[in-house]
Amino acid sequence: MEPRTGKQDNWSPELEKRIRDAVRDIRFGSVTLILQDGHVVQIDKSEKVRLK
Repeated sequence: MEPRTGKQDNWSPELEKRIRDAVRDIRFGSVTLILQDGHVVQIDKSEKVRLK
């Protein structure tokens, strides 16, 4: 496996938009990126709903 460089060759504007949207849409929770061979293949969003 080659060491990763600072390049973001596989970081598209669409991927960035999807990540920003996932983060923007939740108040409490997490966003996890699943990578395979250095490429994002899945975005998991887990949201917590807090009741008073």
